[in-house]
Amino acid sequence: MEKLDLSQLDNEEKALEIRYVVAKYIRYWPWYILFISLFLSFTFLFHRYTVDEYEVTGSMIIKTNTSPEARILDRSNIFSSGINLENDILRLRSKNLAHEALKKVHFDVEYYAKTNIKAIELYDRSPIRIEVDWDHLQVTDAPAELQILSEENYKIVPENSGFMDFNSAMAAGDESIYDKTFTFGEEVETSRSKFTVFLVNPGRAGESIVFNLRNPAVLEEQLGRSIDVTLANEYSSVLRLGTKTKVVEKGRDYINALMTSYIDYDLNEKNRIQENTIKFIEEQLGFLEDSLKNKEQELQKFKVDNKMLDVSAEFSNILSKMNTLDEMKAELDYQLDYFEQIRRYMEEKRKDFSDVIAPSVIGVPDPLLNGLIQTMVTLSQDRRKLLATVNENHPEVEKIDVQMEKAQDALFENVVNLIANTRQKKANIQKDIDFYDSQFATLPESESQYTGIFREFKLRESLYTYLLEKRAEAGIAMASNVSDNSILDYAKRGTLIFPKKQQNYGLAIVLGFLIPFGFIVVRDIFDDTIKDQRDLKKNFMIPQLGIIGYSQKGTNQVVLEHPKSAVAESFRSLRSAISYLASGKNTKKILVTSSVSGEGKTFTSLNLASAMALGSKKTVVVGGDLRRPKLASYFGHSEKVGLSTYLIGKVEAEEIVFESQHDNLYFVPSGIIPPNPAELLQTQRLKDLLSFLDERFDIIIFDTPPMGLVSETIDLMRLFDINLYVVRQSYTVKDHLVMINDLFNNKQVKNVYGVFNGIINSGYHYEGYNYGYGNTYLYSQNNKYMYNYYGEDLDSKKKRIKKMDSGLWKKFKNILRVK
Repeated sequence: MEKLDLSQLDNEEKALEIRYVVAKYIRYWPWYILFISLFLSFTFLFHRYTVDEYEVTGSMIIKTNTSPEARILDRSNIFSSGINLENDILRLRSKNLAHEALKKVHFDVEYYAKTNIKAIELYDRSPIRIEVDWDHLQVTDAPAELQILSEENYKIVPENSGFMDFNSAMAAGDESIYDKTFTFGEEVETSRSKFTVFLVNPGRAGESIVFNLRNPAVLEEQLGRSIDVTLANEYSSVLRLGTKTKVVEKGRDYINALMTSYIDYDLNEKNRIQENTIKFIEEQLGFLEDSLKNKEQELQKFKVDNKMLDVSAEFSNILSKMNTLDEMKAELDYQLDYFEQIRRYMEEKRKDFSDVIAPSVIGVPDPLLNGLIQTMVTLSQDRRKLLATVNENHPEVEKIDVQMEKAQDALFENVVNLIANTRQKKANIQKDIDFYDSQFATLPESESQYTGIFREFKLRESLYTYLLEKRAEAGIAMASNVSDNSILDYAKRGTLIFPKKQQNYGLAIVLGFLIPFGFIVVRDIFDDTIKDQRDLKKNFMIPQLGIIGYSQKGTNQVVLEHPKSAVAESFRSLRSAISYLASGKNTKKILVTSSVSGEGKTFTSLNLASAMALGSKKTVVVGGDLRRPKLASYFGHSEKVGLSTYLIGKVEAEEIVFESQHDNLYFVPSGIIPPNPAELLQTQRLKDLLSFLDERFDIIIFDTPPMGLVSETIDLMRLFDINLYVVRQSYTVKDHLVMINDLFNNKQVKNVYGVFNGIINSGYHYEGYNYGYGNTYLYSQNNKYMYNYYGEDLDSKKKRIKKMDSGLWKKFKNILRVK
């Protein structure tokens, strides 16, 4: 015997389960299409009326502090890379730098196209340009409409509120300029406005432009906050500058202007030392120039008055040495003044050393002093740049203060030593000068006077020449200065960041599917009714004998009045299944019950009896529901005489059996409603009635009260050959089936079979059919083979589909015409 592969069966079961779930929810596809279409439409309208927002970026390289002196003074950074760009990031976002950048662009006036869809800023595409005098009082954030009347004239009118949402409470405009005609190039001045309008594009006459004046101070603050500065790489000193803007060109120009302003700021800081040096030298030259001219005139006058052409050769060598000594003494005095200035800076404990001149510029050849001064100047510049964005309590400022304090101590000690050494050198030189002066005393008086004047003249001339050289050197250094920072990438293009159109359309599709799908799933979770045959199989232990489609015919006698319908065919299939079950019996007593009322007991009883009658079986249907009688109304008969009147002994059995209008079909009405229906159905007269009917009819169908509500039905089920338990789709509650399941499992009732009634959609049934008891095909309402045979339903369905397709096509054509 071939071994059964259980794993293959499991896989097939899983595949069937997947197909079942897909089929269960795919039938709601019209809702998915509807919601997806709605969400896509909303997304399109959102994109249509939303102003696009872009991100514009640029990058620049920042010089890091790698000064060895600074790293030695700050021992925490000896082994670090020295990369600290927090100060530069704060500076790039400062209002001061935004102020400098705004000088390079024209952001104080915004221009918008006149449109009812959304605000479209024109920026550099505006046909007009407005120059505003910000020294005058101006009305800001009050949009106004400028109408270009011709190439010479224009008119300003108030803008309607709600066009652009600048803020909820916009300032009132300058009413004195409204509805007046002005000339392009003419200065418009009122008590609240002063500006000039220029026509850039003469070919735009007749258009209207909305303009709005923006306060520069407010702009500086907004733009400072809008700049996003990040480090491009953890190990680099490249900063990435980005901003969000609704106009790419506007954001591009501002980023580039901001980077250029930062480069200019850095270069100005470097040139500041050279400017201070040149200023100091020029002050000294101003004093020396007058003194040199006076000595030169005095020397010439003395030579003319005393008719002297040259000094004797004997004292020429002494004079030359004295001139050299005087020059050395003057240079030492110059250096001593510089050292004293540095010491005063140290004693005053100043934090700003940006005005201190470097020793190398003065001519002091001391490398240690030069390095310390350069370190102090660098730290002072960093501190001043920081204070432009933070306060003095900031950790970075305090860190620089600690470094400056260490550098000041080292610098003060070095300057004190240099002052002492310089004074000692000056004293030694003065001794030599005094010695040579004593030798000049032996000269004649005229020559002695001439020598003194000549010495003073040469001293001033040498010092003047020296200062001229230093000024030239400082000028050359300033002219050759370049910023250590540089722009790596200029801002050029913008990236769309809002709205994310592709993402939004994808989200619209997902939401359009998930919302109805989620609603259906939640509904199914909280819906405890029987939805389909799988639900019935899981919650109903009784064998299923047949399924009955949902009838839309408007009558309860579907089998008799619409014999070609799908519902009629389902009752024929049920008749075949019942015939197979009790094929050995001549008479078949059938009881029909359910859990609660409304599940189709009477409908099933009546149409099953009709199907039996059409099959040449003499059939009687008994209205056994004495509490809510309905059967007689279906036949158009009154309830005055019936089962209840028989059970209480008022009439005999022959008097309650009535013949219907159709062959082989009889019925027993329920009669009047008695006060004790449960007791009446348990009397011997009921059994006698069944015996009476059994002798005269082939089929007896007994319509009973709902089993879940009354107790007598359980006792009645033992009297019948077949008990049909009706379950209705989307109506019968799962908990209501617990009682019949327990009775069936405990074998308290026998010959019980289920009938699934009111099937609206059979999309869950694979291949369009389901197996019933005894391998009888029980076709569902939507089975294609049934429609091929029963032409009546097929034609009606075709007509409905054709009508629906025609309506959809007309709507689609109307949409195309609109577009």
